[in-house]
Amino acid sequence: MMSKLVTAAEMKHYDQFTIQTIGIPSLVLMERASLAVRDVILHDYPDAQQISIVTGSGNNGGDGLCLGRLLQIAGKHVTIIEVGNPAHRSEEHLAQAHICDYYHIPQVTSLASLATADLIVDAIFGIGIDREVKASYATTIEAINTAAAPVIAVDVPSGINTDTGAVMGVAVKADSTVTFAFNKVGLTTKNGQQYAGRVIVADDMGTYEN
Repeated sequence: MMSKLVTAAEMKHYDQFTIQTIGIPSLVLMERASLAVRDVILHDYPDAQQISIVTGSGNNGGDGLCLGRLLQIAGKHVTIIEVGNPAHRSEEHLAQAHICDYYHIPQVTSLASLATADLIVDAIFGIGIDREVKASYATTIEAINTAAAPVIAVDVPSGINTDTGAVMGVAVKADSTVTFAFNKVGLTTKNGQQYAGRVIVADDMGTYEN
């Protein structure tokens, strides 16, 4: 059955309703999201041992950090590449970074591990991007796109507009995208499909519509 299509605003509304009205903590939703990506990775890329996860400073980056812990528990060698602004980290991101510290998962700023990775995870931007990607973010995305390893995107390929599928200057070219709760309108456009690759909708997130 085809997944319902939602915009960024609709998805944010559903998330906030689930968190604030129903009372499911955002960290629980983050864990569910990260488990969904982990399952896809273990199924589709079972031989990947060296996994680089590129994270921004928001909750998409928090998903990436949580995923890093789950993959390390599964026996993978994980490197977290932090490209976000440390001053702008969300509370959930900070919580996941603290957990990664406890698990001794490397959190670096260098892009060097992209060259030796068996798999790259894009967890830079979430669904809310509304301006052109520039500066170090653009450099990072270009490095991901030129690396030899396959790429899996978390929720939406970074740089793709969730509502239109437009490339916001530059965008990650993913082999697969795991999007959460509902499919996103932009991922169904011709352009969005080209950048998202195979789209997997993790529709058992526990996110509710009101």
